[in-house]
Amino acid sequence: MHVEVDVPKCVASGQCVLLAPDVFDQRDEDGLVVLVNENPPAEVHDAVRESATVCPASAIRLEES
Repeated sequence: MHVEVDVPKCVASGQCVLLAPDVFDQRDEDGLVVLVNENPPAEVHDAVRESATVCPASAIRLEES
């Protein structure tokens, strides 16, 4: 799996960070998403998929391998 985020689309809801904290973080100054791991391990793929699904701005894009 490869993860990409569209930071300008992010609305800083933080759902991705709650679901997959090893993959996503938030900037301190404005809460926008920070991608910590663009190629996460298989054990967190379900959480990353859920993050993409619940993102209110659809700012997370996944490429399954």
